[in-house]
Amino acid sequence: MHENIVSNAVDGLFMKIINRKFLMVITASMLLSFPSIAQAHDSITPLGANLEGFDYPWVVRQMPVQIGSQQGQMSYMAPQPDLSNGETVVLLHGKNFCGATWEHTANRLLRDGYRVLLPDQVGFCKSSKPQDAQYTFAMLANFTRQLIEQNSNGPVTLVGHSTGGMLAMHITYMYPELIRHLVLINPLGLTDRMAEGVPYKPLSELYAAQRKVNYDSIRSYQLNTYYHGHWKSRYDRWVKMLVGQYAGSGGDKVALAQAKLSEMILTQPISQHLDRLTMPVTLMVGMKDTTTFGKGQAPADVQERLKPIPDLVGQAISRMPDATLIAFEELGHSPQVEAPERFEAALTEALVSRSVE
Repeated sequence: MHENIVSNAVDGLFMKIINRKFLMVITASMLLSFPSIAQAHDSITPLGANLEGFDYPWVVRQMPVQIGSQQGQMSYMAPQPDLSNGETVVLLHGKNFCGATWEHTANRLLRDGYRVLLPDQVGFCKSSKPQDAQYTFAMLANFTRQLIEQNSNGPVTLVGHSTGGMLAMHITYMYPELIRHLVLINPLGLTDRMAEGVPYKPLSELYAAQRKVNYDSIRSYQLNTYYHGHWKSRYDRWVKMLVGQYAGSGGDKVALAQAKLSEMILTQPISQHLDRLTMPVTLMVGMKDTTTFGKGQAPADVQERLKPIPDLVGQAISRMPDATLIAFEELGHSPQVEAPERFEAALTEALVSRSVE
């Protein structure tokens, strides 16, 4: 009987060893089956919560800002043209972008003589991300107003992409005297998603979701939503820029800021004021964009009636007193990234035509 006990124990230990080896083999084979995922994660370099390890194309300056009881800074670039035409263009990035993403567009504007301001909004990229801050479009608009007043001698052309477009509408509504021409590129904010039935999601849930962000999740979302299934290798730089913020010790700070910004987008609409945007407005829209903010957290019956950005443009334009549409039929959410030369030609033509009116 003793021998049987020993034999059973040895057999059990042997099976555990075999099972463990088998598990190791299965795990290794699974990793080998997905080399692109492993390589993608291995190639991510931690860049710091404020992108300390990511180089921008021009000198990065800081504007001190007061955020509640905390002192912070708003980072920005302000490159100057060799020969100025006297006009300033302010470029506002989207939620999954930074000021540096505008490099190609800014270079074209500089060649045409425009002064350019490229801020990173508070909560994004190289700017402060105070953990106790309550993010509002009004706060970001006020900081952007300060930046414009410190760096321009008069009204500016305000160009906003995606969430930056929604912010641009808030700025223009709050400070119309600062804006001579508003340009919106596939903007969020053309409708009130909560009014359409998208439910509120607690900040704790948004934060938990942001902590799961990685290279593959960002690339997959942008591939299908922004670039209509067509990926170009040059897009990887911007995905790695975003993921690099999460990769280091400050990743939780980035995740919390992004969660609060998602909450801000859903709960602070601007679409009720579209008729108050009385200055010239140009909408530049990639018509293959499928961005539908809030769809992922909406019940199925609500999802069915939510429309992506291109389907909202017609009604939005009808409510704006002086708006025109430039449609890019074959482009998606980020025409300035996807087809920069084509986008810039249309942008500069719009700027010139509006400046002579």
